[in-house]
Amino acid sequence: MPLPKSLIAAASLALLATAPAWAQAEPAPGAGASLTLTLESNGDMERRLALYLCSGQTETLRVQYINAAPNFLAVVPVDGQNLVFAAALSASGARYVSGPFEWWSKGGEATLRDLMQDEDAAPLAECTESSNTP
Repeated sequence: MPLPKSLIAAASLALLATAPAWAQAEPAPGAGASLTLTLESNGDMERRLALYLCSGQTETLRVQYINAAPNFLAVVPVDGQNLVFAAALSASGARYVSGPFEWWSKGGEATLRDLMQDEDAAPLAECTESSNTP
């Protein structure tokens, strides 16, 4: 649900997402960190959690979408880390990139790719959105 413009000068969003077991790496002993990102916007801000079922996996993938024009972000768990993806140009759908990874969603379907792989390589994950949480 967007926040009214009158309530927003700056918003601080804690980026927290839990990776499913298949996407988690073993953390280093004593390791732990969090990130707080402050985005300023003259418009409405929206934070949405989407759950995806990915082919060959039993656990859901939790992806956060943060829209605070002109910034549009997705937080996607990859290899046990929550990566912040920034929106990139797309002819259709919503395309986000983070380092060598691309998260592309359109009409309830999404794919995760490693752009360092060959163009014909299979995606790392092919997913279908299962539900939305406000």
